[in-house]
Amino acid sequence: MKVFVTGASGFVGSAVVQELLQAGHQVLGLARSEASAQALTAAGAEVVHGDLNDLDSLKRGAAAAEGVIHLAFNHDFSQYQAAAVTDQQAIEAMGSVLAGSNRPLVVTSGLAGFEPGHLATEDDVPGAFARVSEQAALALVPQGVRAMVVRLAASVHDVNDHGFVPYLIQLAREKGEAAYIGEGLNRWPAVHRLDAAHLFRLVVENGTAGQRYHGVADEGIALRDLAAVIGRHLNVPVVSKSAEEAPEHFGWIARFAGLGLAASSTLTQQRLNWHPTHPDLLADLEQGHYFAG
Repeated sequence: MKVFVTGASGFVGSAVVQELLQAGHQVLGLARSEASAQALTAAGAEVVHGDLNDLDSLKRGAAAAEGVIHLAFNHDFSQYQAAAVTDQQAIEAMGSVLAGSNRPLVVTSGLAGFEPGHLATEDDVPGAFARVSEQAALALVPQGVRAMVVRLAASVHDVNDHGFVPYLIQLAREKGEAAYIGEGLNRWPAVHRLDAAHLFRLVVENGTAGQRYHGVADEGIALRDLAAVIGRHLNVPVVSKSAEEAPEHFGWIARFAGLGLAASSTLTQQRLNWHPTHPDLLADLEQGHYFAG
């Protein structure tokens, strides 16, 4: 299968590209810079030059492929609404090319917006904070697109992670303390980058139209436990912040730091025979690479 991958040179995307190539697929990777294009070429992929705002480039990539994995997203949360609109337009552009073909379109979403304290399953529909990606993708199913959603855990971890956990570590270094909010019992799910990449391949190969899948290995790690590991490795105190103190300490991540995002991947594992095999988040942290430098 020839698969068009957006976000192909990113942290998760580069692993997805390798997963696809190693399984015998061909890859077209979207590249918005010459450095990204060179990285994709070196990996063994073909290159489509463009970005999420260049809808023609997205249409070209989708038209030239037998399936699409959409990973690119602007993670500047200060511009979240604008990023959501861009993402919706990108999904609709690729969907317009795939309409009537039953070719797979795998779209990435997240696990925010579910009922607090509830272990989210694949069949749950989120409310507040939900990414528009999910609705935009599934709206394409009646148009003859085999559209599916992978909801990724809040932490996708591995060497060179630049997401939530490194930000928490950076904060702890800068402020001299590792923090959580309240009792710190709210939980975040996690998945190793290579397990996530394997899931994306299984979904594009065998996923069912309209289905949601969970890229989750750890159902939920309490933020207090995560802060404890960070505090121990950095030799800084572990402290609780009140809801009022949280914005000053956590900055842009404050709105997420108190959320409970725990989720199950039981249905995903059953439906696709996907079983995470790589280290969980706390074990990955204990390897030390998150604290190097």
